[in-house]
Amino acid sequence: MSTPRFLTLPPGVRRTNVETPRGSFAALEALPGSGVPERRPALLVPGLTGSKEDFLAVLHSLAASGRRVLSIDMRGQYESAGPDDEAAYGRAALGEDVTALLEALGPDPAHLVGHSFGGLVCREAVLADRVRPASFTLMSSGPSAVTGKAATRAQSLRDAIPELGMPTIWEIALEPDYSSRGVPEEIIAFIKARTLGNSETGLVRMSDEILSAPDRIDELVKHCADTGLRVLVLYGENDDVWLPPAQAEMAERLGSSKVVIPSAAHSPAWDAPETTATALRDFWAQAERTGLG
Repeated sequence: MSTPRFLTLPPGVRRTNVETPRGSFAALEALPGSGVPERRPALLVPGLTGSKEDFLAVLHSLAASGRRVLSIDMRGQYESAGPDDEAAYGRAALGEDVTALLEALGPDPAHLVGHSFGGLVCREAVLADRVRPASFTLMSSGPSAVTGKAATRAQSLRDAIPELGMPTIWEIALEPDYSSRGVPEEIIAFIKARTLGNSETGLVRMSDEILSAPDRIDELVKHCADTGLRVLVLYGENDDVWLPPAQAEMAERLGSSKVVIPSAAHSPAWDAPETTATALRDFWAQAERTGLG
């Protein structure tokens, strides 16, 4: 399928694959205009039903500050292959993938950003402490499993896939919903390709994982105290997955920096890309001036 116009790559951004001992991961790579990175790199990890394209609107701005920036598809997502083994899609296993990707970005420590479920996955990599990132951003993520309407949506997806399969779910539920909301055809074409490109085994297990994730914030607090790792909690003021008060409380427990993105919901990198990119650039620069980065 041809790339929808909506997903035309900005200057300095290209599609690539990152090879690691744990497999190959599809990625979008952004470089500064000079082509020569002068600051620490960054790795951006999407959520459960997301992909590397979720960060497309911020990649150019982030790289313009002198960085190599990679957004990836996790294993089994969209254009990254994944096995038909549900054990490969647990938080810890996916966290090992993130560790391998951080190693591949070396030798300098990379800034790590995890969006939504990707934040829980990245937290596993951070706490495993095999590779220390330059900083860690929890974007629209939470301290533990989703609850409320977000949990209901995850449960519905998990339960429907074995019975119906994603092609049928797309045809009878997702596509009509996007069409009724007036989503442009080229965007729907991309979302369809991404949806049907996902591993169904992966979606089922990751849905289980986002519904059962334990609270590991106290462990993260201790890790940060021991290592000096700087953490940012960033979310949209209208987030409807982990609600803003829950994310604010998480930031308070962590004693971390916090940025609330005005007029954004669960995907601030799309809803308010310039504000989000500015917040990340400022946080990364501060981490490099004053801490581990």
